[in-house]
Amino acid sequence: MSSRSWQAMSNSGKRSHAMAWRCMVRRSMSCISCRMPKQMRTKAVSAVQVAAYLDKAEEFAESAASELGAGRYIASISLAIHAAINAADAVCGARLGRRAAGQSHDDALLLLQQAGPDGVALEKDLRRLLPLKTRAEYEPGAIAEGVAAKAVERGRRCVSIAHTVASRSERL
Repeated sequence: MSSRSWQAMSNSGKRSHAMAWRCMVRRSMSCISCRMPKQMRTKAVSAVQVAAYLDKAEEFAESAASELGAGRYIASISLAIHAAINAADAVCGARLGRRAAGQSHDDALLLLQQAGPDGVALEKDLRRLLPLKTRAEYEPGAIAEGVAAKAVERGRRCVSIAHTVASRSERL
């Protein structure tokens, strides 16, 4: 091979190496940005607000049970979910001094995982309830009594956990 051939190959090699490097950097940057967690939006929660979230959770849970008894399953599920969300805010507020304030309920689930064993227990029930929110509030189909009864039970359990956490933090 002539020296010109080697030079042509090495120049084209350099060019293709540089192009490959740029593509790799672009891809890795986009992959990095995809993998980096978003900054979670939170709001500070006072002891007074913890009590208010707990009161709301209780009211939603009682209404959910009442609607279930009246055969209004869609309303009972929706109310049970709101009970659980308010219970989550009470637990996060009591344990962490803040609650999730983003658009996604996934932020609340992540925050609950940081709120101790009670938070993890509440997170499990809330995680099971959240998929029912869209089904109950936006989809046209009916919901079976058994599904509604399970949702109300999970909502009550979330409120019970929040009660336990709030009463412990009052004693501190």
